[in-house]
Amino acid sequence: MKNTKEIKYEAIFNKSKQNLIKDFIKSQSNLQSRERILRNKLLSIQYKIEDYITDNNIEENFKLLDFIKMYLKTLNITKKEFAKHLDMQDSNLHKYLIGERKLNAKVALKISKFTHTNPEYWYRIQIKNEIAELKKEEKNNEEYEKYDYTNLIEV
Repeated sequence: MKNTKEIKYEAIFNKSKQNLIKDFIKSQSNLQSRERILRNKLLSIQYKIEDYITDNNIEENFKLLDFIKMYLKTLNITKKEFAKHLDMQDSNLHKYLIGERKLNAKVALKISKFTHTNPEYWYRIQIKNEIAELKKEEKNNEEYEKYDYTNLIEV
């Protein structure tokens, strides 16, 4: 039987090796084209959206505007330029993005084409936020007891 030596965690993950890994990542990152770096940043936003809509935590509440701001910052454009690109008035678009108006298919498709994301994502953000609002309101359950149909009939 061979005498095997156990590898210790510290032998693999120590400061020196962590720094070597960081340096390697930085050197490889510097070799990427500007287009690739931009694509990575845009993918990062898409992953944040996916994480948000699949996470069951309703305490954290992001509006459509929060995600759109991430795209605009990454692409270095203003909200007015974005609205113009979507053939919309800035004030009208803003009402959709803050949730004052319900998202419709045309707006969702425009945003999804612009961001290269699934249009469903934008609806799912809106729905998640509505469910969070419903859960908060549901805590005041006693206020809604008067609407129970059993209050109308004699037992």
